Amino acid sequence: MAALVVYKGRPALAEEKGDKLELTLPGGERARVRPKDVLWLHPGPASLELNVPEGEEEAAWELLQGQAVDLRELAELVFGAYTPETAYGAYVLAQKGERFYLEGERVRARTPGELEALLQAKREREERERRLAEGLERLRQGVLALEDRPLVQEVEAMALGERKESRVLRALGQPETPEAAHALLLRLGVWRRENPHPRRLGLSLSPPDLPVPPLPQEKRVDLTHLPAYAIDDEESQDPDDAVYAERVAEGFRLWVHVADVAALVAPFSPLDLEALRRGANLYLPEGTVPMLPPGVTEALGLGLQEVSPALTFALTVSREGEVLDEEVFLSWVRVKRLSYQEALGVAELEPLKELALAFRRRRLAQGGFELHLPEVKVRLEGDEIRIRPLEAYESRIWVQEAMHLAGYAAAHLAYREGLPFPYATQEAPSKRVEGEGQSAMWEQRKALKRAQLKAVPAPHKGLGLPLYAQVTSPLRRYLDLVAHQQLRAWLKGDKPLSQEEVLQRVGAAEAMADLVREGERKSKLHWTLVYLREKGYEGRGVLVEKRGGQGVFLLPELGLSAQVALPGPLPLDAEVTLRFLEADLPRLEARFALL
Repeated sequence: MAALVVYKGRPALAEEKGDKLELTLPGGERARVRPKDVLWLHPGPASLELNVPEGEEEAAWELLQGQAVDLRELAELVFGAYTPETAYGAYVLAQKGERFYLEGERVRARTPGELEALLQAKREREERERRLAEGLERLRQGVLALEDRPLVQEVEAMALGERKESRVLRALGQPETPEAAHALLLRLGVWRRENPHPRRLGLSLSPPDLPVPPLPQEKRVDLTHLPAYAIDDEESQDPDDAVYAERVAEGFRLWVHVADVAALVAPFSPLDLEALRRGANLYLPEGTVPMLPPGVTEALGLGLQEVSPALTFALTVSREGEVLDEEVFLSWVRVKRLSYQEALGVAELEPLKELALAFRRRRLAQGGFELHLPEVKVRLEGDEIRIRPLEAYESRIWVQEAMHLAGYAAAHLAYREGLPFPYATQEAPSKRVEGEGQSAMWEQRKALKRAQLKAVPAPHKGLGLPLYAQVTSPLRRYLDLVAHQQLRAWLKGDKPLSQEEVLQRVGAAEAMADLVREGERKSKLHWTLVYLREKGYEGRGVLVEKRGGQGVFLLPELGLSAQVALPGPLPLDAEVTLRFLEADLPRLEARFALL
């Protein structure tokens, strides 16, 4: 005789087979289970043809309010009899969970207060679903009401990468992606110019709010009698290096002064850990988000005070650009700030120019190479987007070569002294491309291997140097700061970070710096596309690559590349006029046509 049971929420017929039950399930499937795996409804005989009769649910509930009974009692109260059909009907009522609910193998009747709370929650849920349906319909039509704000906020959270799923996008038949959310917000007119990329990447958009300790009292070499120039772009707000060179019998004496950030930011301090978390300054068209509190730059930025504390690299360099010796020490310097354009007219910088060009020739002769592709600055000034090509001032080369010299000397010192250090390295490119045109530069860039920061020394083939480290931007890059912390420990005879600790910092800071670079790149492209949508564009394009019937063009005035259909034969480096057609802002894509 088969009994009626419930197994995994479905009715089944059960027969005892030893210590197990043999079940017959709807559809004829069979299963062997333990008795404790089922809920017993009726001893049988039963079948799975369960036609539940009409019953008196409400009357039974009024009688039982708050009491617990077994399924047999509930079946008799509701249906007036205990049969397989009524037992199953009682179970269904309990499963519905309105007036009754299962409590183990018994059924409890809700109190009036519990029932009213349950029904009220149901009414509220139904009202929410009604409002959601009406709101979704308005979103489809592109006409929003004030009560649709929660739906819009959900889509905004998706667009900003703050949630992984969106019932709104799902209900509208859209992909649940940040790009689809961004596109919807643009269609609805909720967003127009908003840049979601830094937040989507999890980057901090406000400066650190941490106290800045006072500068320690320590011995420094007074170099305030020597000239020192911090040369940078006009809008630079964080001058962390300054240079000066003079001719000497051996060739040149070069001073590279760098903001002594490690004087205020010790390893494992709150400032250090915050800088590690951020990895680098975040340079956005909207403004700069520093990795350190603004007070650090105010105290240490070279030329921001009458006299500045610095870590100085003093190098003797031959006329052929060979480093003959190096010194590193703490100093006081008096710095004058110049733009790259202003530096061109300073006669005192002539020895720096000679030294820079000599060292550059030496690097290139050792296998280094240079790329000269157009670059632009994109800035948001109020509501105005400004795109300015970077002028190729020769003074940029002077400063770059001085920084390369300081980095080479620091890496050489660390290697010689066995000091754990964050080295900058780069493998040789997959090929060397001959030629000076933009297409050759483009092809060479594609052949480059990615530069890497490592805790072990290795050549930097791109610069043509056997060893190199980035040490001249500790206000802007965390691993430059780590290099300074190591040099400072070596100078003062303190215990430096271990090889393992440097390696951990290199890994963590590089991962974060990758996100920072991605946020900067995408933000720059975002605002460029907003500019194109608002202003349009017609201007010069340079053909740098052919891909079948398509050509890749550089647009020097915008710092963009664009793929455009070629109307016929066109030589590489040919200049044409391109016109902007449209931009897909969520996907960061633009279309141009050849005129």
